[in-house]
Amino acid sequence: MSYLNTRPLLYGIEHSPVLKRIELIRDYPARIASQLLDGSIDMGLVPVAVIPHMDESHIVTDYCIGCNGAVASVCIFSEMPLEEVDEVLLDYQSRTSVSLAKVLLKEYWNLHPKLVDTRSEYQSRIKGSTAGLLIGDRALAQRKVSPYIYDLGEAWQKLTDLPFVFACWISNKKLPDEFISAFNEANKWGIEHVEEVIKENSSGVFDLHTYYTSHISYFLNEEKQKGLNLFLEKIQSTVVVEGK
Repeated sequence: MSYLNTRPLLYGIEHSPVLKRIELIRDYPARIASQLLDGSIDMGLVPVAVIPHMDESHIVTDYCIGCNGAVASVCIFSEMPLEEVDEVLLDYQSRTSVSLAKVLLKEYWNLHPKLVDTRSEYQSRIKGSTAGLLIGDRALAQRKVSPYIYDLGEAWQKLTDLPFVFACWISNKKLPDEFISAFNEANKWGIEHVEEVIKENSSGVFDLHTYYTSHISYFLNEEKQKGLNLFLEKIQSTVVVEGK
């Protein structure tokens, strides 16, 4: 993925011998997920909501894009309180964040606004009674624009008392153990050199040290796995109900 939150992981890969064994493709999350589904790539750092749609899936590495509370870069933005909003524009760049927003609107906020899919940029439409879900770098920038900010990572933690996993390295086939080990070490090295990542990636909209150390949580531990499993249960049960 091409967002700031992936830079520590990519930094490790780009400074590892494993880079010579792969073709590294950058794009936004939903497009990477589509490429994983159609088999045009073997592995991707993809939104976890793609997992139920895969015939075969393997979570690769001990690292992810997750949070233990407020994530800062996945939020619903509005000009008025959420309970007064008539519709929410959904971000076309991520499957997981859209699914999470639907879960939280129903189960945490107990609200049922009109949900509107988007296919192109829509920030200018976030005004009046129209709110918008934004992810990634665009969300960090929108924090300086919208007076009301509803952080999905924070809401999930309050709803479930669990952390949230937005994206993992997922493959659509079994990869060699030796490669997985080397790729995992590359991820680890990148996380351990986050200060170098900050020096190479300036941001005028959000303090990257705070972002990387207080908002994004990269290690896929047991608690994150519990949060991931619960989220997948919720979205799969929703699919079943809506399909009836």
